[in-house]
Amino acid sequence: MRASEYLFVTVWKIEAPLQQVWNAIHDPAAWPQWWTCVERVTEVESGAPDGVGALHRYTWKGRLPYRVRFDMRVTRVEPLALLEGTASGDVEGFGRWRFASSGGVAIVRYEWRVHTGRGWMNLLAPIARPLFEWNHDYVMQQGGEALAKRLDARLIGIDHRETDGG
Repeated sequence: MRASEYLFVTVWKIEAPLQQVWNAIHDPAAWPQWWTCVERVTEVESGAPDGVGALHRYTWKGRLPYRVRFDMRVTRVEPLALLEGTASGDVEGFGRWRFASSGGVAIVRYEWRVHTGRGWMNLLAPIARPLFEWNHDYVMQQGGEALAKRLDARLIGIDHRETDGG
């Protein structure tokens, strides 16, 4: 795996009905209202009624002094179970949300397999990788906390993992 390739896995456990969690994640246009790291989401194409084919343009800002902009095309939707899409722009690759429920706790697993598309990120990746990983974890931590707050639910836990994809 190249230094500019990343596989992040984050698991949110929120004491909330799965339908409410699904509804919030399945509506990315509303993310900036509750997820402060998401500065902007613009719908470029609407796609099918279930969301497949939809194209959204995202602008993200974590703790580090840069923004990440990319387009995400929804490629697969399985209601209450899976959302998947491909990213292009400052990062390229795919993201996958998996949803499950156990004992009144919604379990949301996000997999983000991308490589950076910006020259300076690629150049700095061998030494800045830990900072990029830390920034991603911050963004996802903030998202899990914000989603729980939006749903007036208890956040049970967040688990972050960076893997080499192997």
